[in-house]
Amino acid sequence: MFLPNFIDHTNLKPTALPSDIKKLCEEAKTYGFYAVCVNGCHVSLAKEELKNTKVKVAAVIGFPLGATSTNTKIFEAKDCMENGADEIDMVINIGWLKSNHYDLVRNEIKSIKQAIGDTILKVILETCYLTTTEKEKACALAVEAGADFVKTSTGFGNGGATFEDVILMKKVVGDDAKIKASGGIKDRETALKYINLGVARIGTSSGPSLLI
Repeated sequence: MFLPNFIDHTNLKPTALPSDIKKLCEEAKTYGFYAVCVNGCHVSLAKEELKNTKVKVAAVIGFPLGATSTNTKIFEAKDCMENGADEIDMVINIGWLKSNHYDLVRNEIKSIKQAIGDTILKVILETCYLTTTEKEKACALAVEAGADFVKTSTGFGNGGATFEDVILMKKVVGDDAKIKASGGIKDRETALKYINLGVARIGTSSGPSLLI
């Protein structure tokens, strides 16, 4: 198990400068991380910085609240892909989920997945705002809609990934979707425990620290 292969090295800060994104990409190249994860405005820069490398570019949409319209999320996803994104990390509409508007949640995820085709789609649940039942339902809806990953958190809510949430998510999705743990993962021991629980990707702004 080669830990860098699991890491989406991330900078989603609203204050991120182009120089910060260049540093992120340089670190990703140096350490061999699987991907960088950036906001849409930085996708083209990241793609250029990572040219002729194996490092992927993941872009977030509907971030961090998940409350933009479905059409807006679809536009964002397509725009990010046109600028070089290899993967899309979308935030679900949390209000719809909590209102039991399950068809709306499912159809939004499905519409985005259809719009991006074979491109990897990760569905961010923002577990800190959800009950156990809501987490289970969100995972089920993501699988039904054809998502490739379910992801714990944006890192901008009032809590990040937990071992308990990953265990619950794995129980629901099984082998039908992969899991990305993100939010608050800052050391190697924690990252390895998540991987041992079945996580396929780690989202972290502390990528180099995870290798110490």
